[in-house]
Amino acid sequence: MGTAPGIATPRPRLLGSIADVTDTTHADVALRVLVYSNDSATRGRVIAALGTRPHPDLPRLDHLEVATAEAVIGHMDAGGIDLAILDGEAAPTGGMGLAKQLRDELDTCPPILVLIGRADDRWLADWSRADASVTHPIDPLTLRETVNELLSRPRRSV
Repeated sequence: MGTAPGIATPRPRLLGSIADVTDTTHADVALRVLVYSNDSATRGRVIAALGTRPHPDLPRLDHLEVATAEAVIGHMDAGGIDLAILDGEAAPTGGMGLAKQLRDELDTCPPILVLIGRADDRWLADWSRADASVTHPIDPLTLRETVNELLSRPRRSV
């Protein structure tokens, strides 16, 4: 008895396969990245720049788009976020003030990256206690490098 035409039979997995050692693409292995901006185009640019696999040594990313500060606080309180990307230019609540609030109020806070309007605003990002900042307009390579670095670091408490 053979296989019906057009239906592929699964190939048996060999013991000691490299896939067994390096399989970070499994469905239940993912890093959750919260992306906050009141501007859906900004959220879209961030997600497009990162994709789902910004580095082969990291698990895939699941993006969580958030448009309000209240939603950010709710998700961060609930936990399970591995990185928060906050738009410093968001209105009415900017990402830098939100980053400061999260650092002050959460016992355990994931890394925070803020998007800033100009390089001269880095001092505000430092004040907010963000782990990193990237300027608008978003350069995909710079954003990916920064995110990869943040996600590769050991997690810290506030």
